[in-house]
Amino acid sequence: MAKVAIIMGSKSDFPVVKPAISIIKSFGVQTETRVISAHRTPEDAHEFSVTARERGFDVIICAAGKAAHLGGVIAAGTTLPVIGLPIKTDMMGGLDSLLSIVQMPSGIPVATVGVNAGENAGLLALQILGVKYPEIAEKIKEYKENMKKKIHTDDAELQSEAEQL
Repeated sequence: MAKVAIIMGSKSDFPVVKPAISIIKSFGVQTETRVISAHRTPEDAHEFSVTARERGFDVIICAAGKAAHLGGVIAAGTTLPVIGLPIKTDMMGGLDSLLSIVQMPSGIPVATVGVNAGENAGLLALQILGVKYPEIAEKIKEYKENMKKKIHTDDAELQSEAEQL
């Protein structure tokens, strides 16, 4: 069974992480959510990264703000795909988090979604899982088809409203 780890540097990141958990679970994929800090619990971060594969994880999402090194620390210790989820901060609006995650050194790739883009982090994890699990790929295809139908419905409603003006 597919399994995604979702790690955040602080419990305060949980509101941003919730959409990732929700979308992943809606596809029937198991998640495990943890608070592990790259700076305050570096031993725990290392232990998690080097044991993630044997614990059954397929993909890891790392949510962090400010000096957002969590994704890189985890990616350094695993061969699993790691997705960085930058968290908005008061200081720079999340730009600091985004740059900390996206600017990984050569050899330590971390895929990165937009600031506070929890749902996209979950969807990217699902698309990665779709490479290995055809049933998840099929559900992603249905999900995107439903988005397309909603846009077509919204367009028709908007045109009707605009004609009445």
